[in-house]
Amino acid sequence: MLAARGIGVTYETVRQWGRKFGKPFSDRIRQRTPPRGDKWHLDEVVISIAGEQHWLWRAVDQNGFVPDVLIQRRRNSRVAQRLMKKLLKSAGTPPRVMITDKLRSYGAARAKMGLHVEHRQHKALNNRAENSHQPTRRRERIMTRFKSSRQAQRFLSVHDQVANLFHIPYPGAATADFRRASRERAFATWREISMT
Repeated sequence: MLAARGIGVTYETVRQWGRKFGKPFSDRIRQRTPPRGDKWHLDEVVISIAGEQHWLWRAVDQNGFVPDVLIQRRRNSRVAQRLMKKLLKSAGTPPRVMITDKLRSYGAARAKMGLHVEHRQHKALNNRAENSHQPTRRRERIMTRFKSSRQAQRFLSVHDQVANLFHIPYPGAATADFRRASRERAFATWREISMT
């Protein structure tokens, strides 16, 4: 669109726009989102940042929305507790059910925090969280790895909120009219947020 108007835009310009406008946009999206589901899928995956191993901790609700992400160098109960505190702060209420893989850090963090929620630990139950890592892997390949943990945290926080805005909860069961209406609502919200 900009090229048709004679405006040349490089990838560096787009990156600078993302740095400048990404956080305010994601904050506005976060303010407008209704309360999410009461079933949380928590998972962690290793990512390479500047040649070092980091852990991407992610929470996904039962509808596939990503409330928050956290990038840390360690994989222990303190980090799991930090993620849960972050999630509780944004959600306001604890979940009804917490589904994780077999990592014991989640149970230890839950016990330290005194959360009385049902905790299911099974590899197969956590597929929703495992699948939510796929877009990150694609972006990581396109961007030829993340350069720093701060850049990765900033990018993923913004990317997941924008993806949540355009996410259709039940794509298989949704009718064409429902998908069109959902997309129209998402674009209307985006126009309000971006003030275009």
